[in-house]
Amino acid sequence: MTQQKRKKAGVMGGMGPSATVDFMAKVIALTEAGRDQDHVHMIVDNDPTIPNRQRAISSGSDDVSARLATMAKRLEDAGAEFLVLVCNTAHVFLDEMRSTTGIRFVSIIDESVSEIERICPQSQIIGVMATTGCVETGIYQDAIAASGRTAVIPDVANQLKCMELINAIKAGDESDAVGQAMEEVANALKQLGAEVLIAGCTEIPLVFDGTDYPLPVVASTDVLARRTVEIATDI
Repeated sequence: MTQQKRKKAGVMGGMGPSATVDFMAKVIALTEAGRDQDHVHMIVDNDPTIPNRQRAISSGSDDVSARLATMAKRLEDAGAEFLVLVCNTAHVFLDEMRSTTGIRFVSIIDESVSEIERICPQSQIIGVMATTGCVETGIYQDAIAASGRTAVIPDVANQLKCMELINAIKAGDESDAVGQAMEEVANALKQLGAEVLIAGCTEIPLVFDGTDYPLPVVASTDVLARRTVEIATDI
């Protein structure tokens, strides 16, 4: 049997490690494969030593952007034909990463916002659940506005709660209690008028994927995994 060609995906991970493994598992699950050779070739750098993205944004430090740019170039040199970054917040440093490579970079932000058009094109008010750094830099709000829609974000108390829950997940707590608390943040956004929710942190789908939630939920990890499969197999 002739092996079907696949584009090699460079996976920038480690932010956090469990979210990266979750992404990889979803790529595997979404791939139509009858044997090992049918799967997507992923070249993965699951590096948990990347400095804290929140602190880098707050301080203006370029440590994170330099490390991510090096990672992107390393994956390209290893044979990756396109890149994905399994961390929403780190997309704040996207321009620096793109400047170091000559291959396609697939944005989890852009793909997640585009997903709204696919699953519920009539929805106009989009709730954003993400890290504080992601929310404060406005990368999702800007992308949503560019799509002609309006973003709503949690109030101060609920944003603090969302960040605490994300940190708990990073520390290994994927309990039902954390999932229920994340749903409370989602409920607060619904009360603000959100018609669709974006789970804009790759930790969130580990406890809250919105499967049984009354509003559509765009899980950014799921969206990026599906696009990875589509790009890798569309030769």
